[in-house]
Amino acid sequence: MTTRSPRSARILAVLGTAAATLVVWVIAAVLLDVKLDVRMKPGAALQHIGPATVVVAGLVAGLAAWALLALLERLTPRARRVWTVIAVVVLALSLIAPLQSGVTTGAKVALLCMHLVAAAVLVPALARTAVRR
Repeated sequence: MTTRSPRSARILAVLGTAAATLVVWVIAAVLLDVKLDVRMKPGAALQHIGPATVVVAGLVAGLAAWALLALLERLTPRARRVWTVIAVVVLALSLIAPLQSGVTTGAKVALLCMHLVAAAVLVPALARTAVRR
């Protein structure tokens, strides 16, 4: 069995998150023909969620999670636990946005699935890399 450095495992976690959310987008938008449109404010113009948006959001979320974990590793010996709690709270809060901004039920469900899949990949993958001191 090959062991990876924490850095390479974290890179794979971030890339895996972006890829996994893109797979959900393909299933929803391409295979199921869900119109992934959101309205950020009442009365605002519709915005379409395309594949580039999904990939960039996955990368940004993954890199932010990595940065927070790295910071916590410097500040506390319980970085893994603290980071995991924060990640779960952020996930719970992130589920509000699709429910409020998705235009159709299909869009809301697909966007919720993207958030959940991102967390399902990112949280355990990054938590495993936490350095214990």
